[in-house]
Amino acid sequence: MTTANIELEAKRHEVIDEKASKHKEKGRGHGLSLIFFVLEQSKWTLMVFVTVISALFTIAIGGGWITFLVSSVVFPVLALGVPVFRLVTGSWVENGACKINAENFYRWKDPKKASKWRGKKVPMERFYEAYMAGEIELKQDMYEVLLKRNKLFAMSFTRGDIVYYFKDMLGQKTGHTVKRDHSEIAHVYDRGNDFYNWFLGDTMIYTSGMYRDRDEPVEVGQRRKLETVCKYVQMKPGDRHLDLGCGWGTLISHSAKECGAKSTGITLSKEQAAWGRETAEKLGVSDRVEIIVDDYRNLPARKWDKITCLEMAEHVGIKNFQTFLLQVKSMLEDDGMFYLQIAGLRRSWQYEDLVWGLFMSKYIFPGADASCPLGFVTDQMERAGFEVHRVENMGVHYSLTIKKWYDKWMSNKDAVIAKYGERWFRTWEIFLGWSAIIAAQGSSTVFMVTATKNLKNDKDSVDSLEAKDIALSRTDKFVGPDPVASQQ
Repeated sequence: MTTANIELEAKRHEVIDEKASKHKEKGRGHGLSLIFFVLEQSKWTLMVFVTVISALFTIAIGGGWITFLVSSVVFPVLALGVPVFRLVTGSWVENGACKINAENFYRWKDPKKASKWRGKKVPMERFYEAYMAGEIELKQDMYEVLLKRNKLFAMSFTRGDIVYYFKDMLGQKTGHTVKRDHSEIAHVYDRGNDFYNWFLGDTMIYTSGMYRDRDEPVEVGQRRKLETVCKYVQMKPGDRHLDLGCGWGTLISHSAKECGAKSTGITLSKEQAAWGRETAEKLGVSDRVEIIVDDYRNLPARKWDKITCLEMAEHVGIKNFQTFLLQVKSMLEDDGMFYLQIAGLRRSWQYEDLVWGLFMSKYIFPGADASCPLGFVTDQMERAGFEVHRVENMGVHYSLTIKKWYDKWMSNKDAVIAKYGERWFRTWEIFLGWSAIIAAQGSSTVFMVTATKNLKNDKDSVDSLEAKDIALSRTDKFVGPDPVASQQ
């Protein structure tokens, strides 16, 4: 060993005077939790809160009615405006020089715009809006272009982002009435079953598969996912099964066919329901499958042994999330199982996460604002009286699934454009390509949560006489010869 190597090895093992508690790591604050709390409140509650604060301020400084009225306007504006201003201006640090020659990857058709952005990073919102409008021509595959986004694009908020947030997104977050949700969601899924089939394939499952190998076909991954969901809720013959947001009905037909359950699904889309009923008929389970076209809030008050919800709860909204979970609890038998699968964002966000989220809300999943960090989901479930037994992060599996959807979508380019036009093709091209990347890096993920009711007592926590009136034995449910393994 040379003298230089000996000195280097010595430095690696030398005692460091600084303590590990003295570091430069920084976490996030309580701002997001505060936003969640505010969004849950009614408009009247917020008005009362503002009124009380303004009144106390007015009394404290000895002001009059004018002071009270001015503060009633100024306080809410500052409370909303200052954080947004800091967030927007903070994102501008992403702006700067383009680190590679953008013209090798795409070109502006308008020479003036080409000149304006030459040598600069284009804000992501400007890029995707221009591409969807046909103002940009790609020189490489979209997915390959997006892999170089850190060098080509700035993840900074633009005027378009701000206008959309205040004009549309805030209304979506504070709305979530039956009428509004139907108007924002139903038409998205009623666009046409062929549209979705061109990237989902014949399984028509709009959620993540589970893979044992990167190169497994999406159909294999989706089949494994259906089997896993049924296994997690311990689906068995005769179970009354409700699937909230059943999509094209693949899960309810699978649970009826393979597990002997009596499955009911609910969706806002007539197109999805038609596909699901046809699938149930082909599989010979029409007598055990029912699909309701309605809002989940209009379901009849009846009990179910198993309730599943795969990526519908995002559309419930933060405002209604607790109310939704309480409704689920009221519909679930005391010894029943609840499986919630919900898309989520990482708590320690980066600007790209938020820019992508605005795009998704604007063009792909309007009103799906309950895509939140895991802590929000588990806190809400425990508040509602559920006991969470298992949580798994399926992000990398979602990434693989979406990339397979992207490849299938690209292979059907001519058919999509012929029926739906260039803009719809390009919108989903960006959505699928970017989302595969977003899920791969953990910006967005999907959580698989298995839960039961958190009852006062358990069959095994009281004597035999009292146990007769208690429905749930958690020991019997979760101890046995066939434990459910994790996704690995």
